Amino acid sequence: MNKSKLAIGLFVAGTLTAVFGLVILFVGPIIIDDQIVKNLVIDPENELSYTMWKDIPVPFFMSVYFFNILNPTEFLAGEIPMVEQRGPYVYRKRLQKQNITFHPNHTVSYLEYRSYFFEPSMSVGNESDVVTIPNMLVLGAAVMMDNMPHAVRLLLSATFKSFKEGPFLSKSVGELMWGYDSKLVDFLNKWFPGMLPSTGKFGLFSEFNNSNTGMFTVHTGKDDIRLIHKVNSWNGLTKLIYWKTPQCNMINGTAGQMWPPFMTKESTLPFYSPDACRSLELVYQREGIMKGIPLYRFVAPKTMFANGSDYAPNEGFCPCRQSGLLNVSSCRSNAPVFISQPHFYNADPVLLDYVQGLQPTEDEHGLFIDIHPETGVPLNVSIRLQLNLYMKKVSGITETGKISEVVMPMIWFEENGYMDGAIVKTFHTNLVLLPMVMVYMQYCFLGLGLATVLGAVLLHYSGKIIKCDRTVIPDASVSTSSSEQTPLIQDHVD
Repeated sequence: MNKSKLAIGLFVAGTLTAVFGLVILFVGPIIIDDQIVKNLVIDPENELSYTMWKDIPVPFFMSVYFFNILNPTEFLAGEIPMVEQRGPYVYRKRLQKQNITFHPNHTVSYLEYRSYFFEPSMSVGNESDVVTIPNMLVLGAAVMMDNMPHAVRLLLSATFKSFKEGPFLSKSVGELMWGYDSKLVDFLNKWFPGMLPSTGKFGLFSEFNNSNTGMFTVHTGKDDIRLIHKVNSWNGLTKLIYWKTPQCNMINGTAGQMWPPFMTKESTLPFYSPDACRSLELVYQREGIMKGIPLYRFVAPKTMFANGSDYAPNEGFCPCRQSGLLNVSSCRSNAPVFISQPHFYNADPVLLDYVQGLQPTEDEHGLFIDIHPETGVPLNVSIRLQLNLYMKKVSGITETGKISEVVMPMIWFEENGYMDGAIVKTFHTNLVLLPMVMVYMQYCFLGLGLATVLGAVLLHYSGKIIKCDRTVIPDASVSTSSSEQTPLIQDHVD
């Protein structure tokens, strides 16, 4: 009787435990996803995620490499240019969102300011290093004036000579990066305001330091988590005006720092880049793990900078040259500037025939973003781009000499950052360990419940077997006794 009650009790307890395990199995992922959604929404009440969004705690660095021209005289005479890569010159990048304003339609506007600080210990060289690169003011302006009357070109050449501006610059890295004094720049800003992108010193990154990337308005995800971080408008625009087709002028994706959660291998990473003047999109490449955290790696497809002939949707970005080059002259004061991946990686191989010293590889020159697919948070980022100047001989402008037509690499830079330190531990605990514990719990409850039910069943049937045995044994005894007594009775009768 006691074993029967015990079996019933174990059976009930095991069933309840197994049911609880099943509930966790089906409800657990829903609870985890719900917590992810609540914690990711851009809201000051979400202290941790809001702070991460507002003041990105991940250390970001910009590594700059210059293509130092080794044969400027021969290059000017028509020979193929030879370059050597110098660098990296590494700068710590600080990002901070300001003027944050929330709107009733579940969007938020902000200006993100960026500042750069030189890191000598991480650099190969100093900002005082002198390198030789093409003079954008001279060789860029020459191409821009190619279709002007011959007299105008002669006048422009005379202007260059009067200000002692030649086809090449040999200046320090610091001057080339953040600006140098130029009487020609002062002259152009005075008499032709707006012709140059900056009004002060002229430098490749002079307009980047201590500046913002424009007014972004993005979705907070409060009404629909699938829209979180996606750009609603940029500088008040919902589409661009730089390109020739509506598709190319679309502002797609996020601002390039975070993406919506619950990604799959079929997902892509679209984002709008003010520096590239267009939306870009990365595609899934492979799975991976970083410090115990699962990730998806997304990379640039070959079609990203393909020309209109090789990839029809890019026709709106033309006039184009070889595939692998993006013509950004329409948003860079019509200067003949092209963006590509470093060393013309993923570009038409013919580009390598016009410049000596380039060796593209995926590991060193391919760009990628590693994303935690459940949250859309980047774990490791490496955006690598190259700045190129289209140059050629222009009649009437003697500074161009006999330069052969070439897309000349000037610099390439890598903006990279990765999650580290206390924040990666918090991330790992909340988004990897706790869900893993819940998964183990559900299977433990299921296993324990089923084992208990099985034990109850075995206990129940073992009790029955013992009871049956006790019933059968007396009958056999009686039968044996009867058979033994039969001969005695028969003897007595005889």
